Amino acid sequence: MPPEPLTRERILQATEEVLRRHGQAKATVVDVARMLGVSHGSVYRHFPTKAALREAVTGRWLDRTTGALSDIAQDPAAPAAERLTRWLDALFAAKRRKAGEDPELFATYLVLTSEAAEVVDAHIAVLVGQLTRIVADGMAAGTFTPGEDAATTARAVFDATTRFHDPCHAGEWQHPEIEGQFAVVRELVLRGLCAPARNAAPWPNAAAE
Repeated sequence: MPPEPLTRERILQATEEVLRRHGQAKATVVDVARMLGVSHGSVYRHFPTKAALREAVTGRWLDRTTGALSDIAQDPAAPAAERLTRWLDALFAAKRRKAGEDPELFATYLVLTSEAAEVVDAHIAVLVGQLTRIVADGMAAGTFTPGEDAATTARAVFDATTRFHDPCHAGEWQHPEIEGQFAVVRELVLRGLCAPARNAAPWPNAAAE
């Protein structure tokens, strides 16, 4: 059989395995090439520098989270409040899973993401864009209170829940009380967004008492 073509995807898969085995400090392009059975020059034809390869593999790892979240954000059958709940739940679950199931690779990516600022910024922009879709739909339906523009509100939601998705907080995610703490923050965010019911009793007016 002819040898399998060398593709970007094969190189990225091999790079992940090399990082898992050796860690980011010791992994080299030569290690990746050796795993693939090719010369390191062949790898460089797809990724001109080691930094470019590291950025690509970091982006690939981050993008795994965004696909399922996109499906939630765009679900036409679910109301905005439900979609927001599911989206926040799914993001936290995905990040916890990455940290818990593959701690060596997660630690490696924590270092890589600190080096690949543009890749991380692009990832965050995608996530905030998904949140913006949910918030805008909620405002349009009257579920969420109109206020700042949807993008500003979405970024505030993202920032308010940072403890439950930013890898720098990964050490806290295995604490027994973390799920309860997450639920409290999530419900607080939802209450802050939701428009008051039209038939709700008004707040007491101290001046009229």
